[in-house]
Amino acid sequence: MGKTILIVEDEQNIVDILSFNLEREGYNTLEAYDGPTGLQLALEQNPDLILLDLMLPGLNGFDVCRKIRESGSSIPIIMLTAREEEEDKVLGLELGADDYITKPFSMRELLARVKANIRRVTMAPAGGEEVPAAALGGSRLTIDQERATVYKDGAPLELTQREYDLICFLGAQPGKVFSREALMEHVWNYEGYVGDVRAVDVAVRRLREKIEDDPANPEFIRTKRGMGYYFGE
Repeated sequence: MGKTILIVEDEQNIVDILSFNLEREGYNTLEAYDGPTGLQLALEQNPDLILLDLMLPGLNGFDVCRKIRESGSSIPIIMLTAREEEEDKVLGLELGADDYITKPFSMRELLARVKANIRRVTMAPAGGEEVPAAALGGSRLTIDQERATVYKDGAPLELTQREYDLICFLGAQPGKVFSREALMEHVWNYEGYVGDVRAVDVAVRRLREKIEDDPANPEFIRTKRGMGYYFGE
């Protein structure tokens, strides 16, 4: 059975182009032309991925994304935006979007991102690495891979799928520095990624807020200036 993509976009011509190309790739599609309908379909139909425009009638894309995440859903969300302002993109990521793509976009790039995000949620944790409990933060952090849950000092943490994948990948190779581009390739599954890497910084910041005693002075997810991120040994 094909995967289902929910398109939430108020411009008919864009919906038609997206639906045609997605269906040609073997996906099923659902369409919504306003925010409230998009939110309802997202919660009731549980699609495999959502393409979500920012500027929507009734309820904007930011609010739709926030409400989807507040419901506990981890459906991958790719935001579609005509805006170039960095704060809009970062806000979407902060609210729980997995990625964004700016209009006008290459259909080839959009399809690649759709495929990568769907593949991510059907795969084992990034890289399929086994993470020994004792390897993380001197045993302060442990990963139960059967339950896909990270514990800090014995208490479970509420992580998104992306945050879980990120800590699994970095934690499996403590001390090894990964560039943002490498993380986009290995954790986001974007092969040969050369685009905008701010999604990595936002994901790291959100993860630090959940796992660090002092996010401004991280003990676990550390920065190597000018190079990238690594898990502290």
